[in-house]
Amino acid sequence: GTDTLRVQGPESTVEHEAEVRRALADLAETDPANVSVSTVGASWGGDVTRSAIRALVFFFIAILIYLTIRLELRMAIAAIVAVFHDVIISVGVYSVFQFEVTPGTVIAFLTILGFSIYDTIVVDDKIKENERFVGVSGRMSYAQMTSWSMNQVLLRSINTTVVSLLPVISLLVVGAGIMGAVTLEEFSIALLVGLLVGAYSSIYIAAPVLVLLKDREPKNRAINERLTAQGVDITAPIDRVALAAQSAHGSRRTTSSVGGPGSTAPSGAGSTPAASVGATGVIPPRPRKKGRRR
Repeated sequence: GTDTLRVQGPESTVEHEAEVRRALADLAETDPANVSVSTVGASWGGDVTRSAIRALVFFFIAILIYLTIRLELRMAIAAIVAVFHDVIISVGVYSVFQFEVTPGTVIAFLTILGFSIYDTIVVDDKIKENERFVGVSGRMSYAQMTSWSMNQVLLRSINTTVVSLLPVISLLVVGAGIMGAVTLEEFSIALLVGLLVGAYSSIYIAAPVLVLLKDREPKNRAINERLTAQGVDITAPIDRVALAAQSAHGSRRTTSSVGGPGSTAPSGAGSTPAASVGATGVIPPRPRKKGRRR
């Protein structure tokens, strides 16, 4: 690659620019014509800001509509809150370290927002799948079910983030560090920050906001009140083994009571394998065939 030195400073006069150009050329032992000067005014920065805001608003509206149709409105609102958090953190990092914001940076921000939404949808989809344990059985609160769902997808989220970070780190090390490509540096830094922030926002931002919104529903509020009256800590982690045992017990009880309250299961040699399975949950061995008499 080529060795490039970039010096950033305030806007100055033409005479001062020529003096700085000669000084840099003397330090680099090159011709002053090889030193280029680029001026970025307030109007250009305003154009970039307005374009970024328009793209962000369009992104939020599109995601809100899609998630409302695909999942539900409360999950869409929680996802938007998590994405807005990612934007604030990423912009804050650029502001603290005085990184230059370019059109490539804006594209990188939109890219990481897409990744954050993807990770949030994975969590919300698992929560939607496990909602039956709250609505049908009522054995746990919505907060406990959400915590259980996050434990199920946590490893997947971590693996996805690690795999996504590998090419970004390669861009930052090879493209920016070795080849000296400034554009790749701006793009990869934004991606690196956004991926790290988006990895935890889907777990620690979107999910708690969703629980806060769902607990306001009358159904979930009634379940919380009933569990609290029974002495259950609705914020404590659930016992997954006990939950599975309760589910299996409920299935056996339903199967054994199919014949009605007055019916009795056949016994002895006339009992069928289906009845044995429904009563004990264990498949009996096949009966031995009687041999022919000689």
